[in-house]
Amino acid sequence: MIKKPIDLLLKESADEGENSLKRTLGPFNLILIGIGIIIGAGLFSLTGIAAGQHSGPAVTISFIIAALGCTFAALCYAEFSAMIPVAGSAYTYSYATMGELFAWIIGWDLVLEYSVGAATVAISWSQYLTKFLSWFDLYLPPQLTLSPFETAKAANGVIVNGIINLPAALIVILVTSIIIRGTKGSALVNAIIVSLKVGVVLVFIAVGWSFINPQNYHPYIPQNTGVWGTYGWSGILRGAGLVFFVFIGFDAVSTAAQEAKNPQRNMPIGIIGSLVVCTILFVIFAHVMTGMANYKEFIGSGAPVAIAIEKTHYQWLSKAIVLAILIGYTSVILVDLLGQSRVFFSMSKDGLLPKVFADIHPKFRTPWKSNIVLCGFIALFAAFVPIRVVGEMTSIGTLLAFVMVCAGILILRKQQPNVHRPFRTPWVPLVPILGILTCFAMMTFLPGDTWLRLIIWLAIGLVIYFTYGKKNSVLGKASRLQ
Repeated sequence: MIKKPIDLLLKESADEGENSLKRTLGPFNLILIGIGIIIGAGLFSLTGIAAGQHSGPAVTISFIIAALGCTFAALCYAEFSAMIPVAGSAYTYSYATMGELFAWIIGWDLVLEYSVGAATVAISWSQYLTKFLSWFDLYLPPQLTLSPFETAKAANGVIVNGIINLPAALIVILVTSIIIRGTKGSALVNAIIVSLKVGVVLVFIAVGWSFINPQNYHPYIPQNTGVWGTYGWSGILRGAGLVFFVFIGFDAVSTAAQEAKNPQRNMPIGIIGSLVVCTILFVIFAHVMTGMANYKEFIGSGAPVAIAIEKTHYQWLSKAIVLAILIGYTSVILVDLLGQSRVFFSMSKDGLLPKVFADIHPKFRTPWKSNIVLCGFIALFAAFVPIRVVGEMTSIGTLLAFVMVCAGILILRKQQPNVHRPFRTPWVPLVPILGILTCFAMMTFLPGDTWLRLIIWLAIGLVIYFTYGKKNSVLGKASRLQ
């Protein structure tokens, strides 16, 4: 099977020509990119769902278990991103360790994480925007905020069908325009957004701490009801599988490796640093929220944080939280779009996708044509597809990528043990094996129809590979000429 030599990848990473991405990101920028996508609205919704239905106050333990599982994968990502500092993330790493076919599979799979994920977030962003504007007596017609497959009650009480989710499409277009103008500018916007998001989380913790009722922590681990996953230790594990998806996104840092100033040093800092910061914030946030309100109050609630805020005298904080969710979603969309275009950039340079995805803007030094094509696809998806169809596809795509990266570390350590590794994953093979087992276990928690969609998606990708990618592969052509 054709593999991309490490030496060739390192040569690409050192290329500073007009066809290369511009190196502008330092370690702080990379950490903020990671935090920007990890801290999304999931923190404000999944925490309550996990506490109310599965873990109780021990949702903090669920967060720690989920973070531990992510740490195994993060350590593997850190070794690869420092050793092979090029755009492409898990796709590039798979190309070097498992060969072209596996690289294509993982590259196609990453579309689920980034493109479908961005569309999903954009749809939810539209819903929160509608709610936020209603507080100021500004009402958007349901026909312009829902897909054609959804219905809602209009202001006059009449049930109407959606036509197009216009806000969802517009936010994708707006964020794309920011990305096209350059990674440095995108990183600046992301830094501002992350600062606001983290600020709101810290305000919630600071205000809520004085309203904690210790009685809400008893029992800390509620007794299991007799149903697996409903409280008890099985509930903590089920909760960990749920809140794991809050952490999804630290791997997006690795897609910016070719734009990092000193990737050998800065990539591990960005990946591991963002995960550590978010884990600390998440555990404290969950501790405060379950202390302010009894975990049973969160059952069936789509806005658990609002329930906790009702225990305080600061009702203005609920509006601030919704605003933070809007801001948080915006940064998640930004990093998703950034990551997807960089993966397609690498695949296009390898000949597996058309050249349009690798064309660099002469001024901004970004893959602008790729950004525009992806913007059109994702905006249409966000405008016309209901959120329930795309939600869990993002998670299973990400977990599969994590499994492949962990496996890649095991393979490369055996095949090329002497390659220079600026950062080494500790305790190999234990850490990669634990990463594979943990991520695959979490995949088993996902519904069967999600697995079916993954299989269908990968089948479509294989058809594209064998009809276009394999024939136009740069390495494939070179091997056939030898």
